[in-house]
Amino acid sequence: MTSTALQIALPYQRAWTGKDIDSAMEYLAADVICLAPSGRIDGVAAYREFLAPFAEQLLISSELIAAFGDDSTALIMYDTETVPAASAPASECLTVHDGKIVHNRFIFDRAPFIKFSRRTATDSTGND
Repeated sequence: MTSTALQIALPYQRAWTGKDIDSAMEYLAADVICLAPSGRIDGVAAYREFLAPFAEQLLISSELIAAFGDDSTALIMYDTETVPAASAPASECLTVHDGKIVHNRFIFDRAPFIKFSRRTATDSTGND
């Protein structure tokens, strides 16, 4: 049986990895807090600004590795294929309250994305 938190976490993850950011945002509380490698993100609008460029421009595919949860917490781990990295594993520890994600501890390796960003900036300026 799927836990209460997983009933929210899994469709959220399927939505954003399917590039349906509008649907993914419906699973978030307005005052959601996300702790990501880049820092703290407060509120659904800022969360969208964080997630949409990755999902829409860099994400190629995603494969769910594992998902566990209880009534209020879900932990999902997945591997993404992205423009900068063929394998970019990540995990999200999501807290769910009243049917919405209120907190996300988002963990992934930023190194390939920083390198890609620097390379893209260099390519656009023509400098090495």
